[in-house]
Order: sequence, then structure tokens, then C-alpha cells
Amino acid sequence: MTELRLTTGAKASRILGVGSFQPERVVTNDDLSKIMDTDDQWIRDRVGIIERRFADKDTLLVDMAVEAGSRALADAGADPSEVDTVIVPNCTMPSPIPNAAAQVADRIGVKAPGAFDLNAACAGFCYGLGVASDLIRSGSAEKVLVIGAEKLTDSVDPVDRANAIIFADGAGAALVGASDEPHISPVVWGSAGDLVDTIYMRDHRYIYQEGQAVFRWATTKIAPIAFDVLKAAGITPSDVDVLIPHQANLRIVEAIAKKLRAAGAREDMVVADDIKYSGNTSSASIPMALDHMRKAGTVKPGDVALIVGFGAGLSYAGQVIICP
Repeated sequence: MTELRLTTGAKASRILGVGSFQPERVVTNDDLSKIMDTDDQWIRDRVGIIERRFADKDTLLVDMAVEAGSRALADAGADPSEVDTVIVPNCTMPSPIPNAAAQVADRIGVKAPGAFDLNAACAGFCYGLGVASDLIRSGSAEKVLVIGAEKLTDSVDPVDRANAIIFADGAGAALVGASDEPHISPVVWGSAGDLVDTIYMRDHRYIYQEGQAVFRWATTKIAPIAFDVLKAAGITPSDVDVLIPHQANLRIVEAIAKKLRAAGAREDMVVADDIKYSGNTSSASIPMALDHMRKAGTVKPGDVALIVGFGAGLSYAGQVIICP
């Protein structure tokens, strides 16, 4: 019997650099109140958003991904030639063919990489990070660029106050490489396919979600998943310096943080609230929040961060990372 050769990779993986991109156009709650029945206080009370960024008509998902990916490489001090795999988690490409990843890689200057898109909606970045880490540890890749990118304004009814107030555009990226010590824990992921109808594309055009059903699911199910992530990483809530959940709704973020603190997380645990000024950017929200927090100085190199994404599918995933 012929015996096939297997590769062996690095002992562990780490995030080498991060980067993000947002469009210039800022859309406030007052701006939205001029085109739909809403107001600033109504939006703040329900989802915690103050403003968000909308891309113009000519700016594509691929354009934003290129900017975020290039910035992650610069942050890591890496050359595009060092990257052998590009993963672009997203759920808003205008069509499934061609994928975003190959286009993004070519424009950044990454030549002939493994390149694929990954659709786990708002959990996409954590799914992509898990795949990247495992590729490196198996020896199938050496450096993987993971870019969560979304142009959600193309997929939202602009006068649907239940959804148009929430979603926004942007991209966030991380370059993942080898490490002697584990800086990315095993991914914990799963799905609740019996609830798939709570978030879907209405008339194959616009995102629709059963807001209350999704809110109840997220506020009851995500904290237990976060505890599973900590267990897989071999740490306790008190070890967590930073909590970065998917920026879906500030009330959901606060509910997760409250349950972690009730289980022993420290009062000084930093909790991401990027949704206030970025809105919900789906697969881009976690890396974007991480990048913004690093730039603001609220996250420092070496901090222990718990990240967890959740969204349509219903899919979820999370890891513990050591911040670069």
C-alpha cells in the first residue's frame, strides 16, 4: 500500500498584525431620521449606535478588503510575497463568482496564493481565524491573511428602520503566522440551523431578521459559548483582559460582559463598544474593533482577548487570542 507524506507545521500560531478600513461618509442617527420614522434616542436605546459609515456607490467590498489587508501587512512589517493564503470572510459579495479573495490578493500583491471566501456571516472572522491557525499548525500554510469585509448597505432596504439603522460598511484584517507559544486558542464553533429563518435575504435582495428572536438567542446562548471558549483555551474569566464580541447590538455586548463578570471576570475587563461609531459590520466587526482599540490604547500588546462572533445561520465561533 502506498503511504502518503503528511506535512507538519508550527507548534502554534499568532496574529502578527491587524488593520482596518472604513469609508469616509459618516451617517448619524439624525441623518437617518430624515428618511425614515426614527430618531436619535430611539436608535441609541435599542442598539446603542450613534453613527456608522456608509460606502459610496462606486466603492466595492473588494476595495475595502484591499485597504484593510494592506494595513495589516504594514502593521506586521510583512511583505505580500510572504503570504501564501488569503481568506476573505464575507456575506455581501454581489455574486459568488468570482470570489473576493483572489481579486484582493492580486491587488495587494500576493501572487498565486490559496484564496477563498468564507461565509459564516457575522461569525466569519472567527471562522476564518480558526481555519488560518489550523492551516499554519498543519504545515499547509506559513502566513495567512484573513480579511473580514462587508458592504452591507448594498443588502439593506434603506428605509427599513429595523435593519437600516444597524448595518454599515467596512473591513478588518489580521495576518496570522507561526509562533513558538500559543497565541490563538483552538476555535469553538457551531450553529443553530433550526433558527435559520430568523435571519435571511428577503426576496433574495434585502437582509431581514427577526430582531427579538435573534436578541433572545444571543443574550442567552452566546455567554455559555464564551465559557466554552475559555475552557478550550485553558483559562478562566478572571484571566481575560479584553472582551471583543461581534458588534451586533450594544445591549447584547453588555449582556455578555455582565454574565462573564458574574462568573469571575474582572471589573476592569475592557469591553469593545465599537458599534457606537461603526455600526454592525458583520464579519468585519471584530478585527475592526481590535484595530480601533489598539490605536486608542485601550488594548495593549500581550493582553488576553476573548473574541466571539455570532450571526446568520445561526452560526457562532470564538477564540482566545494574545493581542499583537
